[in-house]
Amino acid sequence: MDERGGVAASGTEEHAPFASPRPGWAEQDPRDWWRACAAAVKKALRSAKLHREEISCVGFSGQMHGAVLLDTKGEVIRPALIWCDQRTDAQAQKLAATPGSDRLIQWTCNPPLTNFTLTKLLWVREVEPANWERVRFVMLPKDYVRFRLTGERAIDMADASGTLLLDVAKRAWSAEVLRRTEIDRELLPTLFESPAVCGRISKEGADATGLKEGTPVVAGAGDQAAGAVGMGITRAGVVSATIGTSGVVFAATDRPALDPRGRLHTFCHAIPGRWHVMGVTQAAGLSLRWFRDRFGAGPNDGHDPYERLTAEAAHAPVGADGVFWLPYLMGERTPHLDPSARAALAGLSASHTRAHVIRAILEGVAFSLKDTFTIFEEMKVPVDRLRLGGGGARSPLWRQIQADVYAHEVEIVEAEEGAAYGAAILAGVGAGAWKNVDEACDAVIRVAHRVRPIPENCTVLQRNYQTYRRIYPALRAVFEVASRASVN
Repeated sequence: MDERGGVAASGTEEHAPFASPRPGWAEQDPRDWWRACAAAVKKALRSAKLHREEISCVGFSGQMHGAVLLDTKGEVIRPALIWCDQRTDAQAQKLAATPGSDRLIQWTCNPPLTNFTLTKLLWVREVEPANWERVRFVMLPKDYVRFRLTGERAIDMADASGTLLLDVAKRAWSAEVLRRTEIDRELLPTLFESPAVCGRISKEGADATGLKEGTPVVAGAGDQAAGAVGMGITRAGVVSATIGTSGVVFAATDRPALDPRGRLHTFCHAIPGRWHVMGVTQAAGLSLRWFRDRFGAGPNDGHDPYERLTAEAAHAPVGADGVFWLPYLMGERTPHLDPSARAALAGLSASHTRAHVIRAILEGVAFSLKDTFTIFEEMKVPVDRLRLGGGGARSPLWRQIQADVYAHEVEIVEAEEGAAYGAAILAGVGAGAWKNVDEACDAVIRVAHRVRPIPENCTVLQRNYQTYRRIYPALRAVFEVASRASVN
Protein backbone atom coordinates (compact mmCIF):
# COMPACT_ATOMS: atom_id res chain seq x y z
CA MET A 1 0.00 0.00 0.00
CA ASP A 2 1.29 3.46 -0.85
CA GLU A 3 1.23 6.55 1.37
CA ARG A 4 -2.19 7.59 0.04
CA GLY A 5 -3.82 4.26 0.83
CA GLY A 6 -3.75 2.97 -2.74
CA VAL A 7 -3.01 -0.72 -3.31
CA ALA A 8 0.32 -0.78 -5.13
CA ALA A 9 0.22 -4.54 -5.70
CA SER A 10 -0.94 -7.79 -4.16
CA GLY A 11 0.17 -11.38 -4.28
CA THR A 12 -1.54 -14.63 -3.35
CA GLU A 13 -0.40 -18.22 -2.94
CA GLU A 14 -2.65 -21.08 -1.95
CA HIS A 15 -1.81 -23.16 1.08
CA ALA A 16 -3.19 -26.62 1.77
CA PRO A 17 -6.79 -26.80 3.06
CA PHE A 18 -7.33 -27.95 6.61
CA ALA A 19 -7.27 -31.65 7.38
CA SER A 20 -10.10 -33.23 9.37
CA PRO A 21 -8.85 -36.60 10.67
CA ARG A 22 -12.12 -37.06 12.61
CA PRO A 23 -15.52 -35.32 12.51
CA GLY A 24 -15.24 -31.85 14.00
CA TRP A 25 -11.40 -31.80 13.91
CA ALA A 26 -9.49 -29.21 11.89
CA GLU A 27 -5.70 -29.04 11.57
CA GLN A 28 -3.13 -27.31 9.37
CA ASP A 29 0.65 -27.41 9.04
CA PRO A 30 2.05 -23.99 10.08
CA ARG A 31 5.10 -24.51 7.88
CA ASP A 32 2.81 -24.46 4.84
CA TRP A 33 1.52 -21.02 5.88
CA TRP A 34 5.09 -19.74 5.93
CA ARG A 35 5.86 -21.29 2.53
CA ALA A 36 2.77 -19.73 0.98
CA CYS A 37 3.36 -16.35 2.65
CA ALA A 38 6.95 -16.13 1.39
CA ALA A 39 5.81 -16.98 -2.15
CA ALA A 40 2.97 -14.42 -2.03
CA VAL A 41 5.27 -11.63 -0.83
CA LYS A 42 7.66 -12.32 -3.70
CA LYS A 43 4.75 -12.16 -6.15
CA ALA A 44 3.59 -8.84 -4.73
CA LEU A 45 7.06 -7.33 -4.99
CA ARG A 46 7.44 -8.50 -8.60
CA SER A 47 3.97 -7.26 -9.51
CA ALA A 48 4.62 -3.81 -8.07
CA LYS A 49 8.11 -3.62 -9.57
CA LEU A 50 9.30 -2.31 -6.22
CA HIS A 51 12.75 -2.53 -4.73
CA ARG A 52 12.97 -4.01 -1.26
CA GLU A 53 14.39 -0.71 0.02
CA GLU A 54 11.07 1.00 -0.79
CA ILE A 55 9.15 -1.08 1.77
CA SER A 56 9.10 0.93 5.01
CA CYS A 57 7.12 -1.41 7.29
CA VAL A 58 5.33 -4.77 7.23
CA GLY A 59 1.95 -5.59 8.81
CA PHE A 60 0.36 -8.91 9.72
CA SER A 61 -3.02 -10.55 9.89
CA GLY A 62 -4.28 -14.13 9.96
CA GLN A 63 -6.83 -16.58 11.25
CA MET A 64 -7.51 -16.37 14.97
CA HIS A 65 -7.64 -18.87 17.86
CA GLY A 66 -5.23 -21.47 16.42
CA ALA A 67 -2.63 -23.24 18.57
CA VAL A 68 0.85 -23.46 17.05
CA LEU A 69 3.12 -25.52 19.33
CA LEU A 70 6.91 -25.22 19.03
CA ASP A 71 9.80 -26.99 20.74
CA THR A 72 12.93 -25.46 22.22
CA LYS A 73 14.45 -25.08 18.73
CA GLY A 74 11.35 -23.38 17.35
CA GLU A 75 10.32 -26.44 15.34
CA VAL A 76 6.64 -27.35 14.86
CA ILE A 77 5.67 -30.25 17.17
CA ARG A 78 2.32 -31.21 15.62
CA PRO A 79 -0.21 -29.75 13.16
CA ALA A 80 -1.90 -26.63 14.53
CA LEU A 81 -5.41 -26.99 15.90
CA ILE A 82 -7.19 -24.15 14.08
CA TRP A 83 -10.13 -21.88 14.87
CA CYS A 84 -12.95 -24.20 13.74
CA ASP A 85 -11.65 -27.32 15.51
CA GLN A 86 -14.36 -28.72 17.81
CA ARG A 87 -12.55 -31.59 19.56
CA THR A 88 -12.10 -29.73 22.85
CA ASP A 89 -15.68 -29.86 24.14
CA ALA A 90 -14.63 -31.84 27.23
CA GLN A 91 -11.99 -29.25 28.11
CA ALA A 92 -14.46 -26.39 27.57
CA GLN A 93 -16.99 -28.14 29.80
CA LYS A 94 -14.40 -28.58 32.55
CA LEU A 95 -13.56 -24.88 32.41
CA ALA A 96 -17.28 -24.04 32.52
CA ALA A 97 -17.51 -26.04 35.74
CA THR A 98 -14.18 -25.02 37.31
CA PRO A 99 -13.32 -22.18 37.63
CA GLY A 100 -16.73 -21.54 36.04
CA SER A 101 -18.10 -19.59 33.08
CA ASP A 102 -19.04 -16.59 35.21
CA ARG A 103 -15.51 -16.22 36.54
CA LEU A 104 -13.96 -16.65 33.10
CA ILE A 105 -16.24 -13.94 31.72
CA GLN A 106 -15.15 -11.75 34.64
CA TRP A 107 -11.45 -12.43 33.98
CA THR A 108 -11.39 -12.55 30.17
CA CYS A 109 -14.78 -11.07 29.06
CA ASN A 110 -15.57 -14.40 27.33
CA PRO A 111 -16.97 -17.84 28.22
CA PRO A 112 -15.08 -21.11 27.59
CA LEU A 113 -15.60 -22.25 24.01
CA THR A 114 -14.05 -25.02 21.94
CA ASN A 115 -12.72 -22.42 19.48
CA PHE A 116 -10.44 -20.62 21.92
CA THR A 117 -6.73 -21.40 22.09
CA LEU A 118 -6.74 -22.31 25.79
CA THR A 119 -9.01 -25.31 25.29
CA LYS A 120 -6.70 -26.56 22.52
CA LEU A 121 -3.68 -26.34 24.83
CA LEU A 122 -5.52 -28.27 27.52
CA TRP A 123 -6.54 -30.96 24.99
CA VAL A 124 -2.94 -31.50 23.87
CA ARG A 125 -1.79 -31.62 27.49
CA GLU A 126 -4.42 -34.22 28.40
CA VAL A 127 -4.56 -36.34 25.23
CA GLU A 128 -1.01 -36.02 23.86
CA PRO A 129 1.20 -35.69 26.97
CA ALA A 130 4.37 -36.67 25.07
CA ASN A 131 3.83 -33.76 22.66
CA TRP A 132 3.00 -31.40 25.51
CA GLU A 133 6.27 -32.21 27.27
CA ARG A 134 8.11 -30.84 24.23
CA VAL A 135 6.18 -27.53 24.09
CA ARG A 136 8.31 -24.47 24.86
CA PHE A 137 6.48 -21.79 22.84
CA VAL A 138 2.82 -21.25 21.95
CA MET A 139 1.80 -18.98 19.07
CA LEU A 140 -1.19 -18.04 17.00
CA PRO A 141 -1.08 -18.56 13.21
CA LYS A 142 0.03 -15.12 12.00
CA ASP A 143 2.54 -14.89 14.84
CA TYR A 144 4.24 -18.08 13.65
CA VAL A 145 4.70 -16.40 10.26
CA ARG A 146 6.17 -13.37 12.03
CA PHE A 147 8.45 -15.67 14.06
CA ARG A 148 9.80 -17.17 10.83
CA LEU A 149 10.22 -13.68 9.32
CA THR A 150 11.86 -11.98 12.32
CA GLY A 151 12.76 -14.55 14.98
CA GLU A 152 10.62 -12.58 17.48
CA ARG A 153 7.82 -14.02 19.63
CA ALA A 154 5.07 -11.38 19.66
CA ILE A 155 1.28 -11.08 19.59
CA ASP A 156 -1.18 -8.20 19.43
CA MET A 157 -3.97 -7.49 21.91
CA ALA A 158 -6.78 -8.27 19.44
CA ASP A 159 -5.51 -11.75 18.51
CA ALA A 160 -4.57 -12.49 22.14
CA SER A 161 -8.19 -11.74 23.11
CA GLY A 162 -9.25 -14.92 21.31
CA THR A 163 -7.07 -17.20 23.43
CA LEU A 164 -9.16 -17.08 26.68
CA LEU A 165 -5.85 -16.24 28.36
CA LEU A 166 -6.04 -12.42 28.14
CA ASP A 167 -7.56 -10.03 30.66
CA VAL A 168 -9.33 -8.12 27.90
CA ALA A 169 -10.31 -5.18 30.10
CA LYS A 170 -6.73 -4.67 31.36
CA ARG A 171 -5.03 -5.68 28.07
CA ALA A 172 -2.63 -8.07 29.84
CA TRP A 173 -2.25 -11.84 30.23
CA SER A 174 -4.66 -13.03 32.93
CA ALA A 175 -2.72 -14.14 36.01
CA GLU A 176 -5.88 -15.82 37.35
CA VAL A 177 -6.48 -17.94 34.25
CA LEU A 178 -2.81 -18.92 33.99
CA ARG A 179 -2.77 -19.93 37.64
CA ARG A 180 -6.04 -21.89 37.55
CA THR A 181 -5.13 -23.77 34.37
CA GLU A 182 -1.42 -24.20 35.23
CA ILE A 183 -0.27 -22.72 31.93
CA ASP A 184 3.28 -21.34 32.18
CA ARG A 185 3.46 -17.64 31.29
CA GLU A 186 6.84 -18.29 29.64
CA LEU A 187 5.08 -20.25 26.88
CA LEU A 188 3.27 -17.13 25.69
CA PRO A 189 4.59 -14.39 23.37
CA THR A 190 5.07 -10.74 24.33
CA LEU A 191 2.00 -8.51 24.04
CA PHE A 192 1.98 -5.40 21.81
CA GLU A 193 -0.64 -2.96 20.56
CA SER A 194 -1.42 -3.59 16.89
CA PRO A 195 0.37 -0.57 15.30
CA ALA A 196 3.48 -0.98 17.50
CA VAL A 197 6.78 -2.06 15.93
CA CYS A 198 7.70 -5.39 17.54
CA GLY A 199 10.66 -6.61 15.48
CA ARG A 200 12.67 -6.42 12.28
CA ILE A 201 13.12 -8.78 9.36
CA SER A 202 15.95 -11.25 9.91
CA LYS A 203 18.43 -12.44 7.31
CA GLU A 204 16.54 -15.74 7.04
CA GLY A 205 13.24 -13.88 6.61
CA ALA A 206 14.76 -11.61 3.97
CA ASP A 207 16.15 -14.56 2.02
CA ALA A 208 12.77 -16.31 2.04
CA THR A 209 10.59 -13.33 1.05
CA GLY A 210 12.76 -10.89 -0.88
CA LEU A 211 12.15 -8.16 1.71
CA LYS A 212 15.06 -6.17 3.12
CA GLU A 213 16.79 -7.36 6.27
CA GLY A 214 16.11 -4.93 9.12
CA THR A 215 12.74 -3.68 7.78
CA PRO A 216 10.48 -2.99 10.81
CA VAL A 217 7.33 -5.01 11.37
CA VAL A 218 4.27 -4.15 13.48
CA ALA A 219 2.25 -6.51 15.66
CA GLY A 220 -0.75 -6.46 13.31
CA ALA A 221 -4.04 -8.07 14.28
CA GLY A 222 -6.20 -11.15 13.91
CA ASP A 223 -8.28 -11.27 10.75
CA GLN A 224 -11.45 -9.80 12.23
CA ALA A 225 -9.88 -6.75 13.88
CA ALA A 226 -7.58 -6.13 10.90
CA GLY A 227 -10.48 -6.56 8.50
CA ALA A 228 -12.50 -4.06 10.52
CA VAL A 229 -9.65 -1.55 10.29
CA GLY A 230 -9.56 -2.14 6.53
CA MET A 231 -13.26 -1.26 6.37
CA GLY A 232 -13.04 1.75 8.71
CA ILE A 233 -14.84 0.11 11.64
CA THR A 234 -13.03 2.15 14.26
CA ARG A 235 -15.72 4.12 16.12
CA ALA A 236 -19.01 3.25 17.81
CA GLY A 237 -22.00 3.17 15.43
CA VAL A 238 -20.17 1.83 12.36
CA VAL A 239 -20.62 -1.94 12.11
CA SER A 240 -19.40 -4.56 9.65
CA ALA A 241 -20.87 -7.87 8.49
CA THR A 242 -18.17 -9.97 6.84
CA ILE A 243 -18.72 -13.31 5.10
CA GLY A 244 -15.56 -15.31 4.60
CA THR A 245 -15.23 -18.96 5.55
CA SER A 246 -16.85 -17.87 8.78
CA GLY A 247 -19.15 -14.90 9.18
CA VAL A 248 -18.65 -12.04 11.64
CA VAL A 249 -20.69 -9.04 12.73
CA PHE A 250 -18.27 -6.56 14.32
CA ALA A 251 -18.84 -3.33 16.26
CA ALA A 252 -16.21 -1.04 17.78
CA THR A 253 -16.74 0.16 21.38
CA ASP A 254 -15.04 2.59 23.74
CA ARG A 255 -15.24 0.15 26.66
CA PRO A 256 -15.43 -3.64 27.09
CA ALA A 257 -19.15 -4.19 26.36
CA LEU A 258 -20.30 -7.52 27.81
CA ASP A 259 -23.11 -9.90 26.91
CA PRO A 260 -23.72 -11.58 30.30
CA ARG A 261 -24.73 -14.81 28.53
CA GLY A 262 -21.48 -14.94 26.57
CA ARG A 263 -23.16 -15.23 23.17
CA LEU A 264 -20.90 -12.51 21.72
CA HIS A 265 -17.13 -12.10 21.99
CA THR A 266 -15.69 -9.02 23.67
CA PHE A 267 -12.12 -8.46 22.47
CA CYS A 268 -9.50 -5.73 22.36
CA HIS A 269 -9.61 -3.81 19.09
CA ALA A 270 -6.54 -3.22 16.92
CA ILE A 271 -6.75 0.40 18.09
CA PRO A 272 -5.06 1.18 21.42
CA GLY A 273 -7.60 1.98 24.14
CA ARG A 274 -10.54 0.59 22.17
CA TRP A 275 -12.46 -2.69 22.20
CA HIS A 276 -14.93 -4.48 19.98
CA VAL A 277 -17.85 -6.85 20.33
CA MET A 278 -18.62 -9.45 17.66
CA GLY A 279 -20.83 -12.40 16.87
CA VAL A 280 -19.56 -15.34 14.82
CA THR A 281 -21.18 -17.79 12.41
CA GLN A 282 -18.82 -20.75 12.06
CA ALA A 283 -19.73 -21.80 8.51
CA ALA A 284 -20.88 -18.76 6.53
CA GLY A 285 -19.03 -18.78 3.22
CA LEU A 286 -18.10 -22.36 4.07
CA SER A 287 -21.77 -23.28 3.57
CA LEU A 288 -21.66 -22.20 -0.08
CA ARG A 289 -18.26 -23.81 -0.59
CA TRP A 290 -19.57 -27.05 0.94
CA PHE A 291 -22.47 -27.04 -1.54
CA ARG A 292 -20.10 -26.30 -4.43
CA ASP A 293 -17.68 -29.07 -3.45
CA ARG A 294 -20.38 -31.69 -2.86
CA PHE A 295 -22.91 -30.87 -5.58
CA GLY A 296 -21.02 -28.82 -8.16
CA ALA A 297 -21.42 -25.28 -9.43
CA GLY A 298 -23.27 -26.06 -12.65
CA PRO A 299 -21.91 -26.02 -16.22
CA ASN A 300 -18.33 -24.82 -16.56
CA ASP A 301 -18.84 -21.76 -18.74
CA GLY A 302 -15.64 -19.96 -17.77
CA HIS A 303 -17.24 -17.92 -15.01
CA ASP A 304 -16.29 -18.04 -11.34
CA PRO A 305 -18.10 -21.02 -9.73
CA TYR A 306 -19.55 -18.83 -6.98
CA GLU A 307 -20.90 -16.41 -9.57
CA ARG A 308 -22.60 -19.35 -11.28
CA LEU A 309 -24.13 -20.48 -7.99
CA THR A 310 -25.49 -17.04 -7.09
CA ALA A 311 -26.80 -16.58 -10.65
CA GLU A 312 -28.65 -19.87 -10.24
CA ALA A 313 -30.01 -18.77 -6.85
CA ALA A 314 -31.45 -15.63 -8.47
CA HIS A 315 -33.99 -17.85 -10.29
CA ALA A 316 -35.63 -18.69 -6.94
CA PRO A 317 -37.97 -16.15 -5.31
CA VAL A 318 -37.23 -14.16 -2.17
CA GLY A 319 -37.72 -16.51 0.78
CA ALA A 320 -36.84 -19.58 -1.35
CA ASP A 321 -40.47 -20.76 -1.27
CA GLY A 322 -40.13 -21.85 2.36
CA VAL A 323 -36.76 -23.64 2.22
CA PHE A 324 -34.49 -22.92 5.20
CA TRP A 325 -30.78 -23.53 5.79
CA LEU A 326 -29.18 -23.69 9.23
CA PRO A 327 -25.43 -23.14 8.55
CA TYR A 328 -24.10 -25.19 11.46
CA LEU A 329 -21.62 -27.34 9.53
CA MET A 330 -18.94 -26.79 12.21
CA GLY A 331 -21.10 -26.40 15.30
CA GLU A 332 -22.06 -22.83 16.14
CA ARG A 333 -20.93 -19.95 18.28
CA THR A 334 -23.41 -17.04 18.14
CA PRO A 335 -25.98 -17.33 19.57
CA HIS A 336 -26.05 -21.00 20.59
CA LEU A 337 -22.52 -21.71 21.89
CA ASP A 338 -23.09 -25.30 20.79
CA PRO A 339 -20.28 -27.39 19.24
CA SER A 340 -22.80 -30.21 18.72
CA ALA A 341 -25.06 -28.14 16.46
CA ARG A 342 -25.42 -29.51 12.94
CA ALA A 343 -26.51 -28.00 9.65
CA ALA A 344 -30.06 -28.57 8.49
CA LEU A 345 -31.99 -28.06 5.26
CA ALA A 346 -35.67 -27.75 6.14
CA GLY A 347 -38.92 -27.21 4.26
CA LEU A 348 -38.11 -29.13 1.08
CA SER A 349 -40.86 -30.41 -1.17
CA ALA A 350 -40.85 -32.16 -4.55
CA SER A 351 -41.34 -28.84 -6.33
CA HIS A 352 -38.12 -27.26 -5.04
CA THR A 353 -35.02 -26.99 -7.22
CA ARG A 354 -31.28 -26.48 -6.81
CA ALA A 355 -31.93 -22.76 -7.11
CA HIS A 356 -34.18 -22.84 -4.05
CA VAL A 357 -31.54 -24.67 -2.04
CA ILE A 358 -28.74 -22.26 -3.04
CA ARG A 359 -30.90 -19.24 -2.27
CA ALA A 360 -31.84 -20.80 1.08
CA ILE A 361 -28.11 -21.12 1.87
CA LEU A 362 -27.51 -17.42 1.07
CA GLU A 363 -30.51 -16.38 3.15
CA GLY A 364 -29.72 -18.80 6.00
CA VAL A 365 -26.21 -17.39 6.41
CA ALA A 366 -27.68 -13.86 6.54
CA PHE A 367 -30.27 -15.01 9.11
CA SER A 368 -27.46 -16.43 11.23
CA LEU A 369 -25.62 -13.11 11.13
CA LYS A 370 -28.86 -11.29 11.96
CA ASP A 371 -28.86 -13.18 15.26
CA THR A 372 -25.93 -10.96 16.29
CA PHE A 373 -27.84 -7.80 15.38
CA THR A 374 -30.71 -9.05 17.54
CA ILE A 375 -28.29 -9.33 20.50
CA PHE A 376 -26.85 -5.89 19.67
CA GLU A 377 -30.37 -4.50 20.13
CA GLU A 378 -30.59 -6.14 23.56
CA MET A 379 -27.21 -4.64 24.54
CA LYS A 380 -28.02 -1.24 22.99
CA VAL A 381 -24.96 -1.41 20.72
CA PRO A 382 -25.63 1.31 18.09
CA VAL A 383 -25.81 0.38 14.38
CA ASP A 384 -25.82 3.62 12.42
CA ARG A 385 -23.85 2.54 9.34
CA LEU A 386 -23.42 -1.04 8.15
CA ARG A 387 -20.58 -2.16 5.87
CA LEU A 388 -20.23 -5.52 4.13
CA GLY A 389 -16.99 -7.40 3.60
CA GLY A 390 -15.63 -10.71 2.32
CA GLY A 391 -17.20 -12.88 -0.37
CA GLY A 392 -20.67 -11.81 0.73
CA ALA A 393 -19.85 -8.26 -0.36
CA ARG A 394 -18.74 -9.26 -3.87
CA SER A 395 -21.99 -10.90 -4.95
CA PRO A 396 -24.73 -8.39 -5.92
CA LEU A 397 -27.40 -10.92 -4.93
CA TRP A 398 -25.87 -11.65 -1.52
CA ARG A 399 -25.48 -7.90 -0.91
CA GLN A 400 -29.17 -7.39 -1.56
CA ILE A 401 -30.16 -10.39 0.54
CA GLN A 402 -28.14 -9.00 3.45
CA ALA A 403 -29.64 -5.51 3.11
CA ASP A 404 -33.12 -7.06 3.08
CA VAL A 405 -32.49 -9.46 5.98
CA TYR A 406 -30.86 -6.77 8.15
CA ALA A 407 -33.49 -4.23 6.99
CA HIS A 408 -30.71 -1.66 6.76
CA GLU A 409 -28.82 0.13 3.98
CA VAL A 410 -25.40 -1.47 3.50
CA GLU A 411 -22.13 0.01 2.25
CA ILE A 412 -19.27 -1.58 0.31
CA VAL A 413 -15.85 0.07 0.56
CA GLU A 414 -13.44 0.46 -2.35
CA ALA A 415 -10.60 -1.70 -1.01
CA GLU A 416 -11.38 -5.41 -1.34
CA GLU A 417 -8.28 -6.78 0.36
CA GLY A 418 -10.00 -6.99 3.75
CA ALA A 419 -7.71 -8.00 6.59
CA ALA A 420 -4.59 -7.58 4.42
CA TYR A 421 -5.57 -3.96 3.75
CA GLY A 422 -6.12 -3.40 7.46
CA ALA A 423 -2.72 -4.93 8.20
CA ALA A 424 -1.17 -2.50 5.70
CA ILE A 425 -2.89 0.44 7.40
CA LEU A 426 -1.47 -0.70 10.75
CA ALA A 427 1.97 -0.91 9.16
CA GLY A 428 1.54 2.61 7.79
CA VAL A 429 0.77 3.90 11.28
CA GLY A 430 3.82 2.03 12.60
CA ALA A 431 5.96 3.64 9.90
CA GLY A 432 4.68 7.13 10.79
CA ALA A 433 2.63 7.75 7.63
CA TRP A 434 -0.30 8.64 9.91
CA LYS A 435 -0.42 9.61 13.58
CA ASN A 436 -2.95 6.93 14.56
CA VAL A 437 -5.41 4.41 13.13
CA ASP A 438 -8.36 6.83 13.17
CA GLU A 439 -6.45 9.35 11.09
CA ALA A 440 -5.34 6.62 8.68
CA CYS A 441 -8.85 5.26 8.14
CA ASP A 442 -10.32 8.73 7.71
CA ALA A 443 -7.73 9.34 5.00
CA VAL A 444 -7.93 6.12 3.00
CA ILE A 445 -11.32 4.37 3.49
CA ARG A 446 -13.84 5.24 0.79
CA VAL A 447 -17.36 3.90 0.22
CA ALA A 448 -17.80 2.61 -3.32
CA HIS A 449 -21.43 1.40 -3.30
CA ARG A 450 -24.57 1.56 -1.19
CA VAL A 451 -27.43 -0.96 -1.35
CA ARG A 452 -30.83 -0.07 0.05
CA PRO A 453 -33.22 -2.71 1.39
CA ILE A 454 -36.30 -3.45 -0.72
CA PRO A 455 -39.38 -3.08 1.54
CA GLU A 456 -41.39 -5.99 0.10
CA ASN A 457 -38.35 -8.28 0.37
CA CYS A 458 -37.84 -7.19 3.97
CA THR A 459 -41.43 -8.16 4.82
CA VAL A 460 -40.94 -11.71 3.51
CA LEU A 461 -37.51 -12.19 5.08
CA GLN A 462 -38.43 -10.77 8.51
CA ARG A 463 -41.28 -13.28 8.64
CA ASN A 464 -38.94 -16.08 7.53
CA TYR A 465 -36.35 -15.05 10.12
CA GLN A 466 -38.87 -15.67 12.89
CA THR A 467 -39.44 -19.18 11.50
CA TYR A 468 -35.68 -19.71 11.16
CA ARG A 469 -35.19 -18.95 14.86
CA ARG A 470 -37.61 -21.76 15.79
CA ILE A 471 -35.75 -24.50 13.89
CA TYR A 472 -32.66 -24.86 16.13
CA PRO A 473 -34.65 -25.32 19.38
CA ALA A 474 -36.86 -27.88 17.63
CA LEU A 475 -33.84 -29.90 16.39
CA ARG A 476 -31.40 -29.47 19.27
CA ALA A 477 -32.00 -32.94 20.73
CA VAL A 478 -31.56 -34.45 17.25
CA PHE A 479 -28.25 -32.60 16.84
CA GLU A 480 -26.98 -34.00 20.15
CA VAL A 481 -27.74 -37.57 19.05
CA ALA A 482 -26.14 -36.95 15.64
CA SER A 483 -23.03 -35.50 17.26
CA ARG A 484 -22.59 -38.51 19.56
CA ALA A 485 -23.11 -40.87 16.65
CA SER A 486 -20.42 -39.16 14.55
CA VAL A 487 -17.91 -39.43 17.40
CA ASN A 488 -18.67 -43.10 18.00
